[in-house]
Amino acid sequence: MHARISSIVAVYLAGLLQGMILVSFPASSAVLRAQHGFTDARYGLIFLPQVVFAVIGALCGGALVPRIGLQRLLWIALLANGLSQSALAGVSWAPAALAYPLLLAGTGCLGLGFGLLGAPMNTYPQRLFAARAGTAVVAMHTLVGFGSMVCPVLVDAAAAANRWIAVPATLAMLALLLAGAAAWLPLGGEPERPLATAERSLEPPPVNAAAFWLFAAIAVIYAFAEGTFSNWAVIFLHDAKGLPASTAALGLSAFWGSLVTGRLLISALLLRVPARTIWIALPALIGAAFLLLPYADTPLRGVGLFGFAGLACSAFFPLSVALVSARFPQHIAWVSSMMIAALVGGTGLGSFVLGALRSALSFDALYRWSALYPAAVLLLAAVLWSSGGLRQAKAS
Repeated sequence: MHARISSIVAVYLAGLLQGMILVSFPASSAVLRAQHGFTDARYGLIFLPQVVFAVIGALCGGALVPRIGLQRLLWIALLANGLSQSALAGVSWAPAALAYPLLLAGTGCLGLGFGLLGAPMNTYPQRLFAARAGTAVVAMHTLVGFGSMVCPVLVDAAAAANRWIAVPATLAMLALLLAGAAAWLPLGGEPERPLATAERSLEPPPVNAAAFWLFAAIAVIYAFAEGTFSNWAVIFLHDAKGLPASTAALGLSAFWGSLVTGRLLISALLLRVPARTIWIALPALIGAAFLLLPYADTPLRGVGLFGFAGLACSAFFPLSVALVSARFPQHIAWVSSMMIAALVGGTGLGSFVLGALRSALSFDALYRWSALYPAAVLLLAAVLWSSGGLRQAKAS
């Protein structure tokens, strides 16, 4: 019993820690720009390694599980996350010429860690709570979102006390300690090889199905929207709207807090409303958030509108994973890993694109044009529906 409880704590702490680490770089954007004077374009570029290595991590994770097992993959992912925070903390000490390359290395390690963590993060909860697998997975993603909500507040408080470096340094230490615990605890995770063989014999691989690629494209485009909200919230509210840094950090926390709250509310709503109905409705709310954000010129509006954006985004990605998993029930681990790669890759790529366009367009114009993202999602969802791919995905 003690070993089981320790395993549960370690697995769910990994999710909480991942959520905090995932937003550590955007939450630190004001500090990084003040210390090193990065332009918007150079700041946006730091997320490109995250794009590349998240995809590499997800692809490698799917291939490594049958060979090394989930447990080793978990502690390797945590080690990569710890290295990302060590790099972020090291920026304060690094010579000016090394600070930017160190940031690129840090986001690269973050992407790799998150990509590798996809399979353990979605599989262990179902093994630990087999009778309540769905609830266990929702709890995991809720903790990830909670960590993403808390981290900006901690960064802002530490920066105000001139102790910003304490946050990435603490996250690095926790990730490395948790990696050691994950390597030592009896988590299991080796019986993947027979399952993978059985899956291959029962159903053609999703990579050959148009429906999978439509879901993947939807996840990437959605991630553009989420990245535009989350990675640029602090800079948008502080630099473009002239709001205090504390308000800007609160706006980012409101986004992640509403995202977590929305997931919990929609999980209850799913008892009465089909998943596909909610999934189709959420992009319209995301579009409305983009069109309203240019009016975020007061603290109340800024925090409130980013909270609304979080509610709009809340369950779209988890429902996307649920629907594609229901469409390909024999390949759940693989498709969920690929969807995570699409999410992280799209988030980073969207942030880079926005940074590159900042020299030509104002933030207000960029947010209005970003309403095309959810419009494109709805268009692809219509194609998915007309082709039969969505009708076959009956996730509850």
